[in-house]
Amino acid sequence: MIGTVFKAFGRKYMDVTLRSGPDYVVRIIERPGLWMEPDALADLSHNLRRIAARTLEAGSLTYGVFSGDKSRMGEVIITLVSRRDGTPVAFNALAIMTLETAPQPTEVLHLGLVMVDPDERSKNLSWVLYGLTCFLIFFRRQFRPVWISNVTQVPAVVGMVSQMFSDVWPGPDKGRRTLTHLLLARGIMASQRHVFGVGPEAGFIEDTFVITAAYTGGSDDLQKTWDQAPKHRDDRYNAFCQQALDYTRGDDLLQLGLMDLAAMRSYLAREVPRSAVFGLVLTGALVALRRVVLPAVYWADSRRAWSILRPYKAGPE
Repeated sequence: MIGTVFKAFGRKYMDVTLRSGPDYVVRIIERPGLWMEPDALADLSHNLRRIAARTLEAGSLTYGVFSGDKSRMGEVIITLVSRRDGTPVAFNALAIMTLETAPQPTEVLHLGLVMVDPDERSKNLSWVLYGLTCFLIFFRRQFRPVWISNVTQVPAVVGMVSQMFSDVWPGPDKGRRTLTHLLLARGIMASQRHVFGVGPEAGFIEDTFVITAAYTGGSDDLQKTWDQAPKHRDDRYNAFCQQALDYTRGDDLLQLGLMDLAAMRSYLAREVPRSAVFGLVLTGALVALRRVVLPAVYWADSRRAWSILRPYKAGPE
C-alpha cells in the first residue's frame, strides 16, 4: 500500500491501491481517461461492465463510464474493489462536476453509480464505495470542505449519505436548505444531467429536490419499484422516500452535502472498520503529502526552482 502511494507522488492524478481486510483490494483511479494507456483503459471499462452484468438482471446501461467515451472517463474517479485473485466485484464511478457559480466555479463530487456483485453484498463494502474516495480527496485539498451530490431512489442509500456527510439536504430530519444547496442543485440540473443518466424531459421540484420521471436518459434499467428498492435499517429514511417519491413514475432524490472535518470524524468513527482506520489515515496522510508538506518544503528552499517558483539568485548545485 505505502509503496503504491509513494509511486503516485510523481503523477498529476491519484492512483492508489490498498487492502480492505483479508479478501479485497481497492484501487482508486482519478481521471483515467486523461492519462491511462488505451489497453489499460479498455480493461478497466471491461471490469466495470463485468460487474454491471452480474448486478443487473436484465438490460444494459449506456451512459457515463459504460458509454466507452474516453472523455467521460476523464471526468470520473473510479473506486474498483476486487478479490485478492483479481476478480472485480464492486465499483463506484464518482463524477467530477464543475458548476459555474460566482465568484468562481464550484467543483462537486457526484457519488455516481455504485454496483456490487450480488455474491458480495452484506460484506461491509459501503465504507469503501461511498466515503473512501471523498475522504482522500478531502485530504488532498488540504481539509477544505468538498461538496458532494447523490441521485437515488433507494432508501438505504439516502440514509447512508445522510449519516455519512454534513449538511445533507433533503432528508427526514428536515435540516436547512441553504441558498448554496439551491444554486448548486439548479446548476446540476441545468448542465450535468448526463452524469447520472437523466433525460432533458425529466422535471425537477425545487421545494423537495425530487427529479420526476428520471429514468429516461440512459439509466432506464436502474429503475426500481418500492418493493425492489433496498431499505435502510432506520425506518425514518424508508418512510421519507416512500412519501417523497413516486416509484411508479420513476422519481429520484437529489441530495447535496459536504465532506468536512465533522463528516470525516463521523466517517472514521462510524463507517470505517476499526482494523482499517490506521491504514486509511496513513494512506490519507501520504496522499496529502504531495499537496501539503512537499510544497512547503520546496518553498523553503530558495536555491532551487520548483514549478513557477524561481530562485532569486541561482545558487550552487
